[in-house]
Amino acid sequence: MNSEIVLSARGIYKSYHKDKIEVPVLRGVDVDVSTGLVTALVGRSGSGKSTLMHLMATLDQPDRGEIYFRGERMDNASRRRRDQFRNRDIGIIFQFYHLLPELSAIENVMAPQMIGRSLWNYFCNRKEIRKRAEAMLDRVGLNHRATHKPSEMSGGEMQRAAIARALMADPSLLLADEPTGNLDTETGQEILKLLAELNQNDGLTILMITHDESIAENADVCHRMKDGQLETRGQTLQAA
Repeated sequence: MNSEIVLSARGIYKSYHKDKIEVPVLRGVDVDVSTGLVTALVGRSGSGKSTLMHLMATLDQPDRGEIYFRGERMDNASRRRRDQFRNRDIGIIFQFYHLLPELSAIENVMAPQMIGRSLWNYFCNRKEIRKRAEAMLDRVGLNHRATHKPSEMSGGEMQRAAIARALMADPSLLLADEPTGNLDTETGQEILKLLAELNQNDGLTILMITHDESIAENADVCHRMKDGQLETRGQTLQAA
C-alpha cells in the first residue's frame, strides 16, 4: 500500500559564502518524507544534512528549489504561514536542546503554545495548555522534573523535555537533528527507543538527521548525503 508524501524537497541548491568564496553545500537535492515512516539522512559532519533539514523546516531558504508540505509550497510562503507551519504542523528537536534556561521544564514545553497565541487566547486556555504539557512530560517520562530548570537536568532529561515541547501541537511530522549526538550511548539508546515508540505506537512520522550508521540502518528509508546529493537505501513510497 502506498503512503502519502507529507514533506518533500525538489531541486534544492544551497551555498554559503565566506568573503568572496562560495561553498556549495547542496546540489540539486530531491527527497520525500512519507507518512508513518522513519526517514534518516545520514552523512559525515559538514556533509549538508542539517542544512537540508533546516531548509525543509523553513528555518532557512534555499538558493534554488522548492519545499512542499502536503502539496503546499512552503519555501516561498508568507512569514506568517511559515511560522504557523513550524508551530502547528511539525515538531523540531535539536542536538543541543534549545531550551530556555530561565524556564522550568513544563514552561519550556508550554512555550510554543504561549508564543503561537494572543495573550487573551492564552489566558483563556492556559489550564488546558498546562494540562497538555503535563501529559507530554508524562509521555516522555519526565513528569517528575516538571519544575526543574535545564541547569538542574541531565542531557537525556533535557532532550526528553525538547521532545515533549515538539509534541505539544500534536504535529504530523517530527524533525530530529542529531537527537542523540550530545548524549552518552546508554542515554542515546533511551531517546531512540522513545522515538521508535512514538513512531510505532502513535504513528508519528519522523525525519532524523544522524551521522551514526547504526541508527540509520534501523530507519525505514535512509538517504546518504554525498557530494551535496542523496543516495537512497530502501524504497521511498510515492503518493497514492
